[in-house]
Amino acid sequence: MAKEQMTDNARPEQPGRLSTATTVTDGVQVVTLAGEIDHNNSGQLTHALRADGADQPRVVIDMSQVTFMDSSGINILIAAHQELTAAGGWLRLAAPTGAVLRVLQLVGVDQFIECHPTLAEALPH
Repeated sequence: MAKEQMTDNARPEQPGRLSTATTVTDGVQVVTLAGEIDHNNSGQLTHALRADGADQPRVVIDMSQVTFMDSSGINILIAAHQELTAAGGWLRLAAPTGAVLRVLQLVGVDQFIECHPTLAEALPH
């Protein structure tokens, strides 16, 4: 059962904006992103990925509405992965769009952070 926890009011239809929404599904924090991930909104993304209070933080990022990601986003994903893994949890990426998936593959992030074609496949069964 999904439970809405937090929603950021940024509107993704504005160029350069990032919208975040966080829900919890079966104990997994699902962060849904929409818009662009770049150095201008890196703090917003970092804040959205915090799994405060979880014993074994498990986070899935729904990237199906992300239209652009630069190296700032890559660095945040790597840092979040390391932090969650060190705490006994994990980070998974769901439905990255073509351009974003290509960036993840070019830098090799998909080799150590699980990437799934859909949100349903990223969630534990």
